[in-house]
Amino acid sequence: MKPNITHNEEEQTFYASTQGYESELAYSRPSDTVIDFTHTFVDENLRGQGVGEALAVAGLQYARDQQLRIKTSCAFMQAYVQRHPEYQSMQA
Repeated sequence: MKPNITHNEEEQTFYASTQGYESELAYSRPSDTVIDFTHTFVDENLRGQGVGEALAVAGLQYARDQQLRIKTSCAFMQAYVQRHPEYQSMQA
C-alpha cells in the first residue's frame, strides 16, 4: 500500500501515513537556498515496504520544486542520494 505523504512546513517535516502508522522525514532550513534533511523515522511495522523511499522522493521533489540545494545530515538521506545520481547535482 502506497503511503499518504503530507508536508507540514511549519514543523519542517514530511509525514507518511499508512496502515495506521506514521513515519517522518524532518528537515531544517539553514539558509533561504538550502534544505538539510536531518532525520528519517520509519515505524518498525512499515520498514522494508518503501516508506522511507517515498519520504525521500517527496522531500527531494519539494527541494527541486523550490530550487533548493540539499544537505543530508541524515544517514538514510545521504545514502539515498548517493544511490540516486539524479539528485547529486542538487547537493550544497
